[in-house]
Amino acid sequence: MESSSLLTVVVIGIIVIYLLNSIKILPEYERGVIFRLGRLLDQPKGPGIILVFAPIDRIVRVSLRVDTLEVPPQDLVTRDNVTVKVNAVIYFRVIEPRLAVVEVANFLYATSQLAQTTLRSVLGEAELDELLSQREKLNVRLQAILDAHTAPWGVKVTMVEVKQVDLPEQMIRAIAKQAEAERERRAKIIHAEGEYTAAEKMAMAAEVLQKQPAAIQLRYLQTLVEIGANNNTTIVFPLPLDIIASLGRALDRAGKDDTPSKS
Repeated sequence: MESSSLLTVVVIGIIVIYLLNSIKILPEYERGVIFRLGRLLDQPKGPGIILVFAPIDRIVRVSLRVDTLEVPPQDLVTRDNVTVKVNAVIYFRVIEPRLAVVEVANFLYATSQLAQTTLRSVLGEAELDELLSQREKLNVRLQAILDAHTAPWGVKVTMVEVKQVDLPEQMIRAIAKQAEAERERRAKIIHAEGEYTAAEKMAMAAEVLQKQPAAIQLRYLQTLVEIGANNNTTIVFPLPLDIIASLGRALDRAGKDDTPSKS
């Protein structure tokens, strides 16, 4: 009697321990893919408390959070035959845990390798100027291609960002020379436009002064005021412009009087 009671207690203890070990707690961001006798269940378990009856059941935990994958630097040749080194970062998440476990052996490694090959093939079709100035368009194209290939694995690629483009030293110097020449061209154009505008304004001012001769005298007096405002040793003797004009007319008349008349 005592032995049967002891056996019952042992059996009950084993069952309790087995049930306790069968209890699994999954956080909100995880799902449990269950294989029962080797066959995949229709729906993943979780979050919360679930029961996994080993060895009948086998659980594979899959995180649904956004994961970051850094693509190592890749050596590639652009369409205009420039060798560059490019690296990128990929943001992705698992949206179908069953496919991520069944369809691919290791979705992290597979996504990494696919990202490296896609980065080389897509950026190799672009020219250097496009790679430097239209990076956003290339990011969208990379994201679309990766997402199309990882969709059968239950993985959603949400974003691809090209982080850095390393150029050869010779190409950096060539780009610097090109930028310097472009700046000089813009400076010359701006200077020429300024000279053209100044010439137009001076022509307009001369036309106004020609219509109003007294304005020349006022402008002359204003110049004297500007010169006298500074503490300098410059001595200015104002000479009315009318005197100069009268002197010029007198010299013209004198020249005509001295000319001998024809007999």
